[in-house]
Amino acid sequence: MTEPILGRLITAMVTPFDAEGEVDLARAQQLAARLVDEQHNDTVLVNGTTGESPTTTDDEKVALVRAVKQAVGDRAKVLAGVGTFDTRHTVHLCRQAANAGADGLLVVTPYYSLPPQDALVAHFQTAASATDLPMVLYDIPHRTGRPIETASLMTLAQHPNIIGVKDAKNDIAASAQVLAATDLAYYAGDDAKVLPLLSVGAVGVVGTSTHFTGRRTAELIQAWLRGDQDEALRIFRSLLPAYTGVFATQGVMMVKAGLAHQGFPVGGVRAPLLPASDQQAKTFGAILDAIDL
Repeated sequence: MTEPILGRLITAMVTPFDAEGEVDLARAQQLAARLVDEQHNDTVLVNGTTGESPTTTDDEKVALVRAVKQAVGDRAKVLAGVGTFDTRHTVHLCRQAANAGADGLLVVTPYYSLPPQDALVAHFQTAASATDLPMVLYDIPHRTGRPIETASLMTLAQHPNIIGVKDAKNDIAASAQVLAATDLAYYAGDDAKVLPLLSVGAVGVVGTSTHFTGRRTAELIQAWLRGDQDEALRIFRSLLPAYTGVFATQGVMMVKAGLAHQGFPVGGVRAPLLPASDQQAKTFGAILDAIDL
């Protein structure tokens, strides 16, 4: 099997903030290095939802791409979230990320305005043509209000720069149809779907709990690829409490609580989010302590 351009293990990195609530670029570099060197990530995703992209500015986004790229060097790639509900702004962010050194782009379905499928296809094609970088589509209809339908994905797969899908649609049969008919690299967009999606041809995961479970998740993926299904299932079941526990509330809230629990604080969150409650943080910390990471 050909190795995917962006590898198999990608973590949607949280954005560290300092005591004043400003982006902490030095801490972001330390966190990115930790994800690569300790958690074995092939690619680090910055400016995704878990990176609080709705509340970071364009200037902060480009600074994060530059800082993280500098931190990981040639040890890993940097995938930049650039999706918005405005095609013109998305194109601007695509070009900004490319100029800052990103290795790939993640574009979420335009949200709130509920464009029909032909408009979605046009939006993604326009964004994909804005640079020469490989692009991953982010299909998460429970947040955006629209799925990228199977026929649309078939059409978008024909664009040379569209190489993959972060799949949070929770429709494995539809995903299997696209995988059977195209060369798109599928990544589980929900940590707990990594093994089910691998079974129909996905290549890996864009994870949230992988801030903590990355090394073991990489072992799960490799076990599956070499045909050791029993070992893959054993690892999957051992990590399932973290895969699901990280979404007890908004993922970034739990990740930041978990990192603080492990002695690697990365600051708070920006409104309208709030820090995880003491009970949520305690529960998730206990999960992390109880499993083999």
